[in-house]
Amino acid sequence: MSEITDIVVIGAGNAALCAAIAAAEEGVTVTILEISSAEEKGGNTAYTHGSIRFAYENSEQVRTLLPDMTDEEFNTIDFGTYTKEQFFDDLAVMSNYRTDYDLASIMTKMSYDTVRWLTEHHVNWIPIYGRQAYKMENKFNFWGGMVIEAVGGGKGLVDALHREALRLGVKIHYDTAAINLVTANRTIEGVIVRNGDQERIISCKAVILASGGFHANVAMRTQYLGPGWDTVHTRGCKYNVGDGLRMAMSLGARTTGNWSGAHAVCGDRYLQDYKEGFQKLSFPFGIMVNQQGRRFFDEGENFRNYIYAKVGREILKQPGQVAWQIFDAKVKPFIREEYNGRHITKVTANTLEELADKLDGINKNGFLKEVETFNESVSESVAFNPNVLDGKSAVGLAVPKSNWANTLDEGPFEAYEVACGITFTYGGLKINKQAQVVHNDFTPIAGLYAAGEIVGGLYYDNYPGGAGLTSGAVFGKRAGEHAGQYIQKLKRLKIKTT
Repeated sequence: MSEITDIVVIGAGNAALCAAIAAAEEGVTVTILEISSAEEKGGNTAYTHGSIRFAYENSEQVRTLLPDMTDEEFNTIDFGTYTKEQFFDDLAVMSNYRTDYDLASIMTKMSYDTVRWLTEHHVNWIPIYGRQAYKMENKFNFWGGMVIEAVGGGKGLVDALHREALRLGVKIHYDTAAINLVTANRTIEGVIVRNGDQERIISCKAVILASGGFHANVAMRTQYLGPGWDTVHTRGCKYNVGDGLRMAMSLGARTTGNWSGAHAVCGDRYLQDYKEGFQKLSFPFGIMVNQQGRRFFDEGENFRNYIYAKVGREILKQPGQVAWQIFDAKVKPFIREEYNGRHITKVTANTLEELADKLDGINKNGFLKEVETFNESVSESVAFNPNVLDGKSAVGLAVPKSNWANTLDEGPFEAYEVACGITFTYGGLKINKQAQVVHNDFTPIAGLYAAGEIVGGLYYDNYPGGAGLTSGAVFGKRAGEHAGQYIQKLKRLKIKTT
């Protein structure tokens, strides 16, 4: 059966839904293609905490996004500030100044207005207590430029945006894969889709690609990221296998960004792929050691959400591609909720010697010597404060610890075995300021847009937490608006010529 629509959006996560909603608001017809079932909808968004990064000038600006917050609750919170300039600088510094400055500028400048737009579309938010702020002296002090998350996490965000899309008349086809793009004279004319054993063409004048990168494609991971990446845990959506990239590249779409880089975190060694609860991200408050018992990176280099996405790559370099996170009783109150899940590889002991005996595959003597040396190097003249870069360091070591260095000397002790898990890939399609996909000759492919993780050029080597939902929302909205305006222009030209 043939189908005609103005715009086809490929994907049904945050970027795709923002694109569909924005396009519908331009008065055009929109169809979403989702390869998964309705129950699995949402792509990588459904696997996130729903945390989103945006620029704001003061706590009052954040409060406008939290209409149900009482004065009493607000008085216990200090959201601080996170300016557009700080956001831009984070993207620049963390990419070693490789980020696409045009895209980064749009993303940071539009971040707050886009979150307000999401709020107007019935996405509800709550402060990220416990992960981005700890209560010290009766006050929650937020840090790291990330202060709110969607109610219900990523799934809550997906559900809210799906409801909005349906309310605006967007049609959603589940269990439907996009196979190829149909073009004439390098202009979009439709999409070949498959549902079950049936293939058909949906005619349209614009396509918005929001189907993610290639993190779930083992062959592409090995081809582009290199040896060892075929063995890592695969987090998130199992359908992000690079199909959108393949379709666009077959039209001569230009690629850009860090194709040998990826968002790679640490998490439970034995959890199966595509399962929730993998991440174990409280490592800044303890130490992490390899099978030789040695520390191998600065666990306190920066706030967790500025370093967590590169830790997986460091673990991948270690013997056996595994590590152990070690904590003592002093920091137990600051350990994140994911450490209490059912699927964890954990050992506990009252002494370090007993703990070492339980650490599978570790060099016991090497581990005990490492802890002894670490404890002797910890500065006791600085107070521990989890809400700031406290400067409580362990120095004079081959691998220093810059902040939150506490001696490991108070039992019971806990250890968690972790490995590398890939979340999404950094390389992708080149888009212009209007989110149009660019051809290899640097001209836009008429009617083709992209948003979300399929877009390259923003992240290199590292990634600030919460920025993925931001870039997806900002450029999804932008793609939908410009695609809708493109369709309306085509309709006006048709009326004029007839």
